[in-house]
Amino acid sequence: MTDKIMKQILAVRDTGLTNMFDVPTVQRIAYDMAFYELVTYLEEHRREYAHFILTGET
Repeated sequence: MTDKIMKQILAVRDTGLTNMFDVPTVQRIAYDMAFYELVTYLEEHRREYAHFILTGET
């Protein structure tokens, strides 16, 4: 996970608009925020994303 992706995840989280385990909604919010890298990342790296959400570790 790159620093850019991590910052985008945290920016989506900070909106408070969704549960971060609701990946389709996270993707929609990321798309609306023009975080296209995050949308793609979530398609290809769900396990790593879940690990980051649960532990804060990359």
